[in-house]
Amino acid sequence: MQKGAILVLSGPSGAGKSTIINAASEEIGEYYFSISTTTRAPRVGEKNGIDYFFVSKESFEEDIKAGNFLEYAEVHGNYYGTSLKPVREALEEGKLVIFDIDVQGHRLVRAKMNDITTSAFITPPTLQALEERLRARCTDDESVIVNRIENAKHEIKALGEYDFTIINDTVEKAAKEFVIVAKAARLKQSREDEAKFIKTWLG
Repeated sequence: MQKGAILVLSGPSGAGKSTIINAASEEIGEYYFSISTTTRAPRVGEKNGIDYFFVSKESFEEDIKAGNFLEYAEVHGNYYGTSLKPVREALEEGKLVIFDIDVQGHRLVRAKMNDITTSAFITPPTLQALEERLRARCTDDESVIVNRIENAKHEIKALGEYDFTIINDTVEKAAKEFVIVAKAARLKQSREDEAKFIKTWLG
């Protein structure tokens, strides 16, 4: 059975992370895309277990006490967090667990699960290219675009904390690179695996 592994993806909003994952999905083996848990009510069209895990405030707070969150925050009176339960289950099933989280989230995953974590920062080739993509989407108003561009300027400075950088110039090329990174993530040995191997090797 394949070993489970974690692959953290970060990068500015508009970098094309989900497009790249979709384009590469058939070549990266079984994977679990980590979705957040929240106490807010589902919006129209949102589905439990696809967009978010929707839970009660009581249940969320019990999970906080039990240490079941990798990270969580309270935003506008609702909790949002990354639950470790589905992540652990997916790892036990030998899946590649993919996180699409920010720089801060990457640091938290590294702090808790560095042994089995590989990371990649996905970005358009230039700030100008990012701006053009955000404007071409026509889904956000000006203040949101400006905010995303400012965030991107800040996040790019953390590039050196990642194992790989994928420059999304064309989706085809970026998806090929992503497949290589996903395969490398599965090859990463945890300290425990290394110790077992050395023991077996020495006989």
